Amino acid sequence: IEVSYSEVGVALCQRKYTLDILSDASLSDCKPCDSPMDPLVKLDNEKGELLHDPEKYRRLVGKLNYLTITRPDISFAVSVVSQFMSAPRTTHWQAVLHIVRYLKGAPGRGLIFRDRGHLHIAGYSDPDCLEVTGYSDADWAGCPVDRRSTSGYCIFLGGNLVSWKSKKQSVVSRSSAEAEYRAMANVTGELQWIHMLLTEIGFSVTRPSTLHFDNKSAMHIASNSVFHERTKHIEVDCHYVREKVNCGELKLVHPRSEEQLADIFTKPL
Repeated sequence: IEVSYSEVGVALCQRKYTLDILSDASLSDCKPCDSPMDPLVKLDNEKGELLHDPEKYRRLVGKLNYLTITRPDISFAVSVVSQFMSAPRTTHWQAVLHIVRYLKGAPGRGLIFRDRGHLHIAGYSDPDCLEVTGYSDADWAGCPVDRRSTSGYCIFLGGNLVSWKSKKQSVVSRSSAEAEYRAMANVTGELQWIHMLLTEIGFSVTRPSTLHFDNKSAMHIASNSVFHERTKHIEVDCHYVREKVNCGELKLVHPRSEEQLADIFTKPL
């Protein structure tokens, strides 16, 4: 990981590592793509022929997984191609090469951590200024193979991105509200862990974490003290999130669609 300092802030990137990936894939001189994944392509286990050398696929996907440390923009695409490691096909290989061609457009892109001013992390002496904000989303039944949903979230500390994830859920959700609520429970756990970490290193966080969530049904479940028949199967998640809301550790906010930053972790954009 390459680290650079400037008046703007601290920047992290993996430019040399990205260029090595392009070289290993023989795509150093390729034409770059505009997005990490074609939104019209739905990968499954049947289309395309099995690769003669699956180890080549696994090595390249493994390198891309390591690259997501500083490239959250490829997290969803890499998560998708990682699901076919056991028996990769030609269609999966083309999707991986599409990600690599996307990297060609900006090999030095990465993370930057800025001093955002008195409302955020600059207030070391004022715990009320320490702000943790999360965005959560889910793509209901988005996987064509098993119809499981994909959860995605990103968390900002002092206005800087510090945590993110794109992952397929472990069970099939019977409604979009259920899928979204499982995603909400996942990011709530991550927000709680960040609070505990900050406390352990000497930062007392008094503000509740703010979670931006664009599913009104799931938000209603979080604030409604009565369990209905349709929520019994996610009762543990409901209790967990509701406890954090009721004790003032979590504040739910419904953003506009264009302000939902977690979309990039649940679908190709």
